[in-house]
Amino acid sequence: MLGTKLAFSTACHPQTDGLAARMIQTIEDILKRFCAYGMEYKDHEGYTHDWVTLLTAVQLAYNTSKHSTIVKTPTLVEKGWNPLLPVDHLCQVESMIKVYISIYKL
Repeated sequence: MLGTKLAFSTACHPQTDGLAARMIQTIEDILKRFCAYGMEYKDHEGYTHDWVTLLTAVQLAYNTSKHSTIVKTPTLVEKGWNPLLPVDHLCQVESMIKVYISIYKL
């Protein structure tokens, strides 16, 4: 559909090792913003989390963000579609409200 193909790589291959290292570095950078090394993160409701519990949220954020090299989200490249996030629904509701307001002003 998008012209991609699955290609397996061998272990200890310099090119794929570099790609994996870059992705790990990006994930580490994101996690560092939430918690200091060896410390736990408290969310706005006072619940305590360690970095392991944040991995699923980081994965979602990483996979739904546009990447500069491919100019698309990894989810779009892999699956052919982008998931709808809660913020997407809020934007749709705001635009629908504006339409209804303009209709009822007439």
